[in-house]
Amino acid sequence: MPRKKIINWLLFIILSLTWGSSFILMKEGSRQLNGLQIGSVRVVAAALALLPLAVINIRKLPRGKLPLLLLSGTIGILLPAFLFALAITYINSSLEGILNSLTPLFVIVLGVLFFKLQVKPRKIVGVLIGFAGLLLLGFSGGAIDISNIKYALLILLATIMYGLNVNLVSRYLQGYNPLHTAPVTLLLIAIPAALVAWQQGVFSLIGNKEAAWPLAASALLGVCGTAAATVVFYILIKRAGALFSSLVTYGIPIVAIGWGLLDGESISLVQAGCLGMILCGVFVAGR
Repeated sequence: MPRKKIINWLLFIILSLTWGSSFILMKEGSRQLNGLQIGSVRVVAAALALLPLAVINIRKLPRGKLPLLLLSGTIGILLPAFLFALAITYINSSLEGILNSLTPLFVIVLGVLFFKLQVKPRKIVGVLIGFAGLLLLGFSGGAIDISNIKYALLILLATIMYGLNVNLVSRYLQGYNPLHTAPVTLLLIAIPAALVAWQQGVFSLIGNKEAAWPLAASALLGVCGTAAATVVFYILIKRAGALFSSLVTYGIPIVAIGWGLLDGESISLVQAGCLGMILCGVFVAGR
């Protein structure tokens, strides 16, 4: 395998591990915090983590790109952070992971409709194989529960935003260094996130022993699951394109199940077969 593809797959695995672990941190945060508090802490912590890079590199970007970065950050980071956090206390993380994996489908649909995206039939087949595996995984594990459909729709809306953002970044920010664009994007959306944190009384919780770990978990989610992951994701989009990058969402349920195994849960042969089917789909689409 060429060195370029090896690096792409390594980035893919890193993102899968990082984002696949984010649901646990959101669950921990929800023990004392509401969805708006978790989302705002996540974004503010991510922006602070990359603040030095943002200050250094903001002048290296054309001013005309700043509105695009603000739009990308809003639909690709800020709003989904709130949507996922609002839903996490009402639907299980397995269902969130499965719904999140609709992203590659929306990348294709929105890309073809609005961005003149050219998609090879093989890639479409790979996406469909992977998604079929996810559906079977959800049914086999009993994860699919539509009793809280309105919260599931929040995740669906977030995946539509992800699909739109992946196409925006791939088409209009392809030539820019991700170490420049990602920190500046987070800096721009940190202002509304900080206002939400203030309105929700987050700063008054600092020093509260009961809220210490939930706040720390939400901050860790921001530093790892948003700041570091956003940089890596932008790099992967630049290197491998929009569709392959979006297939990272197929790795998230696999990592989530891995956490479950470490926590003493078991996995059936059917679920193992579904995981194999997902990996097969990713391989076909990413060849």
